[in-house]
Amino acid sequence: MNTKDAIKAAGDMSLFVLKKYVEDFSDAELLQRPTPGCNHLAWQLGHLISSEIFLVNGVAPGVKIELPAGFIEHHDKKNAASDDPAQFLKREEYVALFDRVRAETYKALGALPDAKLDDPSPEMFRSMFPTVGHMFTLITTHPLMHAGQFAVVRRNLGKPVVI
Repeated sequence: MNTKDAIKAAGDMSLFVLKKYVEDFSDAELLQRPTPGCNHLAWQLGHLISSEIFLVNGVAPGVKIELPAGFIEHHDKKNAASDDPAQFLKREEYVALFDRVRAETYKALGALPDAKLDDPSPEMFRSMFPTVGHMFTLITTHPLMHAGQFAVVRRNLGKPVVI
């Protein structure tokens, strides 16, 4: 296994966990918040999708994914308090969109010469993620940073343990 394979394997596992956590959620349940003041799950899914596109373009410019109208705005921090279901997608739409975005992420990773993984990351991320390789690791494992909140909502809703 080479570096890109390892990054992809970590990304596959990360997305697998997220999908397992949401596979039996209704669209209404995606609007649940782990606790008051936390972002609901639909917003978090949109955040993960939006940020993946943003981060990949920071290290491999040119990734273009067409998002539904208003998607970026509805999943912006300024809209995190919204509970309006009309501003958010259905579970199946988030999963399909995430799959498309992740495929583009892997395409960008695959097209990158191996030596570029050691290049410095964008300045704004360099203190925590110093190289392009670190950035791709962040990008592909970002869903795991949110997985605990999905697990809490599952427990709050009385859903079974899936992992």
